Amino acid sequence: MLKTISARKYLQVFALLAALIAAGLSGVLAQTDSHPSFAVIVNPRVPVDDISLEDLRKIFLGERQFWSSNMPVVPLIRPPGTAEREVMLRVLYRMSETEYKKYWITKVFRAEATNEPAVALTNSFANDAVSAIPGSITCENLKDVPHGAKVLRIDGHKPGDPGYPLR
Repeated sequence: MLKTISARKYLQVFALLAALIAAGLSGVLAQTDSHPSFAVIVNPRVPVDDISLEDLRKIFLGERQFWSSNMPVVPLIRPPGTAEREVMLRVLYRMSETEYKKYWITKVFRAEATNEPAVALTNSFANDAVSAIPGSITCENLKDVPHGAKVLRIDGHKPGDPGYPLR
């Protein structure tokens, strides 16, 4: 009788753990399938509404430093470990985090840039900075874009459109 009770409890615990794991996996799979879109937002004074992916890449690589003759580009990037940074590293920089750091150390050492893009620690900081700093640009999750923000199209595509590259 004692062995039957412990075996029954074991089966109950096992069933409970299996149910919890199944519930957790379904949540993870649902998140994986959703493929969030990201948006590039800029200060309202930026004289661009649509940008090529290659020009966007040049901006964040520090190769393009002005929107126009009198408006500098001010790129902002999210900190390591954020989804925004991961998509930028993968799609725009085409680098790992380590390669990104090496790239900017080299660029600054060669006096090709004064520093890497400023880090916006939070979405609210990024939004405030972009609205206040002429020429500023950042990438953030589409769900975090404030109402009325200027969102750039990339190669003619809006965030969420088929063919939009920042996913």
